[in-house]
Amino acid sequence: MDMEPQSDMLRDVPHDERPRERMMQYGAEALSHTELLAILLRTGTKQESAVHLAGKILKECGSLRNLVDMSMDELTSIKGIGPAKAVQLRAGIELGRRLTKSRNGEQTIVRKPQDAADFVMEDLRYLKKEHFVCLFLNTKNHIIARETLSIGTLNASLVHPREVFRAAIKCSSASIICVHNHPSGDPQPSPEDIVLTERLKEAGELVGIEVLDHLVIGDGRFISLKEQGYL
Repeated sequence: MDMEPQSDMLRDVPHDERPRERMMQYGAEALSHTELLAILLRTGTKQESAVHLAGKILKECGSLRNLVDMSMDELTSIKGIGPAKAVQLRAGIELGRRLTKSRNGEQTIVRKPQDAADFVMEDLRYLKKEHFVCLFLNTKNHIIARETLSIGTLNASLVHPREVFRAAIKCSSASIICVHNHPSGDPQPSPEDIVLTERLKEAGELVGIEVLDHLVIGDGRFISLKEQGYL
C-alpha cells in the first residue's frame, strides 16, 4: 500500500496546528502560551488537536498563572485530559517552578525579611489556595532547602509544629523562616496566623531550631510577624 509522505501530510496541517515545527524554526520564545502547552500535551483527541485542547485548558483555568495551581483532579475534570496528560502538565509546571526556585540556590542569604519575601513572592502571590512553606537555613543564613508543608485554609491544626521541625531536622537546618500566602492579596495576619506563630516559636525553642520569622505574602506585599513583634 502506498503511504503519503510525511512532509505532504504536514503541509495539509494548518500552520498554527504545528507548534513543534514552529518551535524548531523560530525558537521557543516565538510560541504562544497555547502552543507551548500543546507541546507538553503532545497529542490531542479524536475530536480536537493538541492546540485546540491547550486553548480549552487555558480558557478553563482563566490564565497561565492559575494553571500552576490546578490539581490533578482539576486537570482531569477537563474533557480530553486523562491522567497521563495531567501528569505531563504537572511535571512541566513543577520543573518550571523548581527552575525558578533554583535561581539563586544556596547563594541566597537572608539578612532581612525582604530577602525571604523576594525569594518566594512570585511563586506565592497569585495562588488561589493558602500554601504554607518553610525555608530552611544553615548557620550562615543561606537558604539550603524549601518545602511546602500544607495547602488549604491555614489554621493551627492543619500546620503542626511536628511536621515543620521534622522537615527542618531532616535538612540539618539551623533555623527556619515560615511563609504562607493570603489568596485575597491582603497580607494582614489573622488571629490564627498569630497563634500558629507562637506555637512554632515555642516548639523551635524546645528543639533548638530558631524560627527567624513568619511572613504573610499578599499580592506584591508582605508582612513580617517578627517586625510586628510576634517573634
